Parts: sequence; C-alpha cells; structure tokens
Amino acid sequence: MKEFLYTIVYMISKIHNRLMGLNDAYEYNFSDKELHFIVIGVLGMLMIFVVYPFFKSLAKHDHIMVIAWIYVFTLIIVITFAIEIGQKVTNTGNMDFADIVFGVVGFIVLFFIFSCIRAVYHLIVKLIRRRFHEK
Repeated sequence: MKEFLYTIVYMISKIHNRLMGLNDAYEYNFSDKELHFIVIGVLGMLMIFVVYPFFKSLAKHDHIMVIAWIYVFTLIIVITFAIEIGQKVTNTGNMDFADIVFGVVGFIVLFFIFSCIRAVYHLIVKLIRRRFHEK
C-alpha cells in the first residue's frame, strides 16, 4: 500500500513540477494555489463533459440504478482510502492496499446479492401484473 501511494504521489509531484516549470518558463507567475484552481477546475470540467452525456444517456434509458452504483462506488473508493490513510496517520492500524480491495469487493458482492434479490422481486411483480391483466 505504501509503495502504491508513493507511486501516485511521485506521479502527481512530477506533473506538479512540470506545470510549475511551464509557469516559470512563460513567466505567468501563478501561485501554487492559483495553479490548483486552474488545473482542478479544468480537470473537473473535462470530467463533466465526459460524465454528463454518459449519465444523461443512462437516465434516458431508465438506468438510474447504474448511476447510483457509480456514485456510491466512487464514494466507497474515497472512504476506503480515507480510512487507510487515517489509520496510518493516527497509528490505529496498518495502512494496507489489500484492505481497500477487500472493502471495495465487499461492496460489489453485497450489491450483486441486492441486484439478484431486486431482479427476482421485479420478475415476480411483472408476472403478477401480466397474470392479472390477462383476465
């Protein structure tokens, strides 16, 4: 886990240094905070331009559960990372990437079970409605 996080931090650091180098080379004199404002703002807008049409298409075809799943899955990833980082900072446990994987897999398995139960429920409701509409 430690190596994984260090790799991510290293990659972010390289990008950060490259942007700061461009900032200095072209004498824009943006502060670190101004660069964060610009970079994260642009990154967020690029993500909106990709995610919005995708979610709109899912909603148009009544796939609201897929949208909910993507949202919750994203939150689960953030929460599990936060828990592991919190354990490292407070020394209340071991920071371990496997813990993150197991937590995410736990969500996926429980969601699969939920989906199966939901599918059976909707099938039963559909069969009951069909039976009563035939008479």
